Amino acid sequence: MSTATTPRPAARRRAPVLPPQHGAWAFLALPLVLACTVVTPSWWTVVLAVAWFAAYPASYAGGRLLHDRRPQRFRRPFALWAAVAVVPTVLLVFRFPRLAWVGGVLLVLVAVNVRYARRNDERALINDLALITECALLVPVTWAVSTGAATVPLPGTVPAQVAVLTVVCWLVLAGSTLHVKSLIRERRDPRYARASRAFAVSSVVVSVALAAKWGLPEGWALVVPFAALAVRAFLVGRRPARAKVIGLVELAMFALVAVAAWLA
Repeated sequence: MSTATTPRPAARRRAPVLPPQHGAWAFLALPLVLACTVVTPSWWTVVLAVAWFAAYPASYAGGRLLHDRRPQRFRRPFALWAAVAVVPTVLLVFRFPRLAWVGGVLLVLVAVNVRYARRNDERALINDLALITECALLVPVTWAVSTGAATVPLPGTVPAQVAVLTVVCWLVLAGSTLHVKSLIRERRDPRYARASRAFAVSSVVVSVALAAKWGLPEGWALVVPFAALAVRAFLVGRRPARAKVIGLVELAMFALVAVAAWLA
């Protein structure tokens, strides 16, 4: 008789403390990095970053609570990350009460995420676009928190460069989502590949207008990463690539966007 012990099912199925979606962390970091290219970070920026990064694993665990076969596994991770996120969030709202208006917009978008989580369809494109919009909104929020601005960080109340970077963030993340979907989950659907390439080319055109809004000639630096993203959309994927390679290429593209914003 073998003396080897079999791991207990509970141990094998223990819920992860961190979400297994590693690429999401780059999505979360990009808006913070972009905003910090035009503002000087403060201690309140750090508080915002803690709340932002803790909210992601909390939302992941919360989503699993809604539809996982063994939702009780995710109670502890949800409680942990929710507690970490709540404290800095309360401090931010107390210090910047006008952020409550932005919070209202974010709650609407989070409601979309919750709806798709209940349907166990978190990979739906509409759900992804809601998350992308949440990320893009963090650019003006980071500006407001870092500068101590008393205005609501919404369109028309932020500096032109902050508005430009908000659009840049949205375009980059939306394009990346389409591109990765066309290579992995939707690789059998040619419509995603066509949409990814069309979006990438259109983003180059939009980036020229954004460069003009930023101010020339410095603004031309913002066009460079979008040109690289368009080239990537046509070249990466012509041959099957491993998910790790695809992820590293996207990370390099995000870094190029951040460098371009810093140079501009």
